[in-house]
Amino acid sequence: MLHWITVLSGYAVPLLLLGIPVYAFFKKVPLYETFVEGAAQGLHIVIKIFPYLLGMLLAIAVFRASGAFDLMAQFLRPVCSLLGIPPEVLPLAIMRPLSGSGALGITAELLNTYGADSFIGRLASVMQGSTDTTFYVLAVYFGSVGIRRYRYALAVGLGADIVSFLASVLACHLFFSS
Repeated sequence: MLHWITVLSGYAVPLLLLGIPVYAFFKKVPLYETFVEGAAQGLHIVIKIFPYLLGMLLAIAVFRASGAFDLMAQFLRPVCSLLGIPPEVLPLAIMRPLSGSGALGITAELLNTYGADSFIGRLASVMQGSTDTTFYVLAVYFGSVGIRRYRYALAVGLGADIVSFLASVLACHLFFSS
């Protein structure tokens, strides 16, 4: 059974690339014109989202360059040590709600430094997969559709990030601690 799934998955993309034009031909859909129209709409969306994305990236750069990022990590260290959270993952916990690419960079650095099979590497990997980029979502997606009052969304998003972070720590202690 598994062998057929592996073989089928190898043909999934080529079949999709062939199947869409064939389907469009039989449905008499003008494929090229439809593609161009969709690309134009996509470009419009990019233009609409770009100012929010630029503002978010600039705010993250200012946050890190000002030293507030390191100050926040130092402030949280005592609390984390009481909870059994390695201080090395604090920068990831702080960056993840702000920027997915920044968090991925921190995760890669932790994996290179401590190894993928270390507790810190596993915790960073679980954290990377179980939390979200709350501020990015609020700034880019909410901003692009004109939502200005997102106070409750911010509270719920940050609450979910904290719960996900703590659940990641708990799960890693349960499954990976010796």
